[in-house]
Amino acid sequence: MSSLLITLVVIFISLTAIHSIYYGLRRSQPDKDYSAFGVRLRTWWGMFLILCLATLFNPVVSLLAIMILSFFALKEYFAMIRSRKADRRLFLWAYLTIPVQFYWIYIEWYGMFIIFIPVYVFLLLPLPRMINKGTVGFLRSVSRVQWGLMLMVFGLSHLAYYPFATPKYGAGLVLFLVVLTTLNDIVHYVASLYFGKHKIVPTANPSLTWEGFAFAFPVTTAVSYLIYPYLTPLDPAFGLFSGMLISLSGFFGSLTVSVLKRDLLIGDDDKSQTLNKGYLSLVDTLTYTSPVLFHVIRYFFDFM
Repeated sequence: MSSLLITLVVIFISLTAIHSIYYGLRRSQPDKDYSAFGVRLRTWWGMFLILCLATLFNPVVSLLAIMILSFFALKEYFAMIRSRKADRRLFLWAYLTIPVQFYWIYIEWYGMFIIFIPVYVFLLLPLPRMINKGTVGFLRSVSRVQWGLMLMVFGLSHLAYYPFATPKYGAGLVLFLVVLTTLNDIVHYVASLYFGKHKIVPTANPSLTWEGFAFAFPVTTAVSYLIYPYLTPLDPAFGLFSGMLISLSGFFGSLTVSVLKRDLLIGDDDKSQTLNKGYLSLVDTLTYTSPVLFHVIRYFFDFM
């Protein structure tokens, strides 16, 4: 617990310092637009709040907090979809899967947790859309809802499972995961801001550049190797490998959600500006890093 508290204090001090620099730059250079950095800063503070809820409180409190976060992320995702009246029943059924998915975590039924959304929901979700709703737009409606459930509910729910899968190390693993995910995001953004020339998907997210990835990958890997002994029971080789895994999966998560949002919001710039500051920007990388690290650790180590 002392290592967890020290790490949280260091993160808080670092974010406070970054926030102070941000306000200083805004006042000294009013001609420059720092709005994008402000959005990212709010995202990092949100990640810090998730850290506190997931590591300092009872696992049940952490589970409820992440469940609420998952609900709002899915709600924001559905707000991006140009839906028809026939799709709203499908949205309702999707929302109802959230408490069920997190209930499997609470009772520690791993088998049902891992197949509920990818198998049972996938097979049964089309039913409310088919009954008395016709065939027009069927595939588009069902596939978009399933995508949202896989990312915002299934992927994110892994973050709540760590403390239940391993009560002794769960909080430390969550802290390890979110610290490295956030660090990777920060380094990638800052490096892209100052050195980025080759944008990966300029139409979806101009902050993602190959230079940013080239900086973030070694930094995240190095920090992973430095902090793993204090937060995890992993061995040195896996401590190093975890940093690589988190950096790579976080990059793919940010890239995928950016393209997904852009595809859903084409032609609606006002809504795009509003939702860019919401929950999806907070959880985009975690929807990938949480399940990837969870299953790799579970495969190689017995304590999970």
